Amino acid sequence: MKSNLTLIGMPGAGKSTIGVILAKNLGLGFIDTDVLIQINQQKPLQQIIDEGGHLNLRAIEEKEILKINIENHVIATGGSVAYSEKAMAHLLSISKIIFLEVNFEEIKKRIKNFEIRGIAKAKNQTFKDLFKERQILYKKYAEITVDCNELDQEELAAQIAKSI
Repeated sequence: MKSNLTLIGMPGAGKSTIGVILAKNLGLGFIDTDVLIQINQQKPLQQIIDEGGHLNLRAIEEKEILKINIENHVIATGGSVAYSEKAMAHLLSISKIIFLEVNFEEIKKRIKNFEIRGIAKAKNQTFKDLFKERQILYKKYAEITVDCNELDQEELAAQIAKSI
């Protein structure tokens, strides 16, 4: 049995917040891969993108995820994790993958700082195009999909706990 839960989804889907609540409710540890990257790189995600481009951030993210060797944790990933087949294969081998699905209009309401948030996207890519592109990837890897449009974070954490 896989002892970890991995949350995937768009920036603003609630991976970090719901992940903390879920970990606390289930008595598990919690790790946020975006925070892990920032600690190990000693700089914010946006600075990594500004200095080396969005593909550089994705490469760093893949390396960090491949190093994860833990049990009994909730893992909140960066939104771009699904671009890496290697990272997703590793996460699938150590955890159950849960896609926090949120519609585009709701994500747009939640993300006010799109340009400076550290989102790994091509220079000319719109947020809507990024959203559409990633939905396909998230659905490809999801073992459980949770609709995060109607419920609050506590309710969502409880729903995820029930579904596993």
